[in-house]
Amino acid sequence: MSTVLAENDDLSGAEKVFAFFRDALVDGSLKPGERLLGERELSLRLGVSRPVLREALRSLSMLGFLDIRHGKGAYVRQADINVLSDFFTFSLAQQPDILDDVMQARIAIECQAIRLACERATETDLKHIGSRLTQLMDTLHDPMDGGAADFAFHQAIVEASRSEALVTLYGAIGELLRRSHVQRREVTVSEPGIVDYLVEAHREVFLSIVERDADAADRKLRDHFAIGDEFRRRSLISAFTRRPQT
Repeated sequence: MSTVLAENDDLSGAEKVFAFFRDALVDGSLKPGERLLGERELSLRLGVSRPVLREALRSLSMLGFLDIRHGKGAYVRQADINVLSDFFTFSLAQQPDILDDVMQARIAIECQAIRLACERATETDLKHIGSRLTQLMDTLHDPMDGGAADFAFHQAIVEASRSEALVTLYGAIGELLRRSHVQRREVTVSEPGIVDYLVEAHREVFLSIVERDADAADRKLRDHFAIGDEFRRRSLISAFTRRPQT
């Protein structure tokens, strides 16, 4: 275990515990499955009271980072992406107009992921993306199921990148993205040409991955984002344009 201690006087007791735990994970001195020092030794090492340490460890346990076993101690857990996703959802949902900002993060993640998918995707990955495309095509007229299928298609592309970092980041904003897909479908479902566009755009993105053409895949994905935004804009204009009375 790292002997580098969080001794910054500006930190509260709980912050010292969190900083110590974070730094130990980053430098590799703590790994999933390993047991922390005993409560007395750890409180002395960090310069915090045992009640403060106990409460901080309980918080880390609630976040899914520790497994506290009664009478045995605290053990490092493999982080659960679902907990991270919930944390991001709770935090970001409080910000105004956050979905537009999340969409920009989505573009950055997906465009890099699709390039990696062109290099790394296995036959199993390609079949998985293809099955998600089929599901998307079967739910074109249902905003709820169609939006969820649309999200699942894009998520499968990120997973095919075989990048743990990108998959984790994407999963962290996953619930917000899924809701965004559904909302966009609800807005555009009656827009002329939307069904043909959805089929063709996603089919072209998929085929570019199958052909292992990273530049084409990146371009088609960016075009898909831009045209999708245009459909949404047109739908909003149509919905709020006053029609002449007859």
